[in-house]
Amino acid sequence: MSKFEVPEVDYTRYSNRQLAAVPLAVLAVALVVLAGWYVMFGTPVSLGTDFTGGTELTVQTDTPRGEIDQAFEAEVLSTQRIRDPTSNNPTYVVTFGSETNGTVLAQQATDNLEPACSNPENCEIVLSRQTVSPAFASGAQNTAILGLVVAFTGMSLLAFGLFRTFVPSVAIVISAFSDIVIPLAVMNLLGIELSLGTVAALLMLVGYSVDSDILLNNHILRRSGGFYESTKRAMDTGVTMTLTSISAMAVMAVTATIFGIDLMASIGVVLVLGLTADLMNTYMLNLSLLRWYKLGEVTPE
Repeated sequence: MSKFEVPEVDYTRYSNRQLAAVPLAVLAVALVVLAGWYVMFGTPVSLGTDFTGGTELTVQTDTPRGEIDQAFEAEVLSTQRIRDPTSNNPTYVVTFGSETNGTVLAQQATDNLEPACSNPENCEIVLSRQTVSPAFASGAQNTAILGLVVAFTGMSLLAFGLFRTFVPSVAIVISAFSDIVIPLAVMNLLGIELSLGTVAALLMLVGYSVDSDILLNNHILRRSGGFYESTKRAMDTGVTMTLTSISAMAVMAVTATIFGIDLMASIGVVLVLGLTADLMNTYMLNLSLLRWYKLGEVTPE
């Protein structure tokens, strides 16, 4: 079986500034989105109940979605329809703020929502209830932030330890930073909240980013052959690896969406966004910095 090779890109047609312009522009837009979110809502990303506290009820009811919030005395933050693989009845996840009582909300749902089956006496309206206290949510938020900081710091130290030169190491750090920031901004635009699951996806992106960037740097700086020859070898492996991961995560996101597994769907979407950004950052931004480091300024042919 022949080895898969990605189409060869003629990098000689572009200057270093042209290669870096697109990923830097996308990063700048992402930072503006996060800054705007912070100004409007007090946090750079939308936080889920894992980090704010609150109650989530999963209910089955024939009550129209727009009327579900009228069944509760507390304010409903969101009502999201999901697919229950065990039933065709309308199923919703109803989210409330931190100052709520899960037991009271479950009773209100039972009393005020219309059952979704023919025999109301044997029909269960509240399928599940999950309550996260504000104290636990605050601790989870601090732990998640610490985890991201430790992972990013460790990645940066690894990069500097491997290459011991400023430009190649900084190229890896900038690319990894962009790989995290861009998905965070798009999460806001798509309405995906930051949860423990999406934080795990962001931690995975740090590993993916380091993997592809170190692969490129190692081929260019330590392997034999010219710059463009080394780049092509690195891309044959790195692009194949990343596209395979994107395909797998896209399938996971679609499948989870079909079966109503919102957490897995969100993780899949975040990973697809981050891995797509990683392709751009690795083979445009990182590569332009490496070419400037090895060859200086290049005039497009």
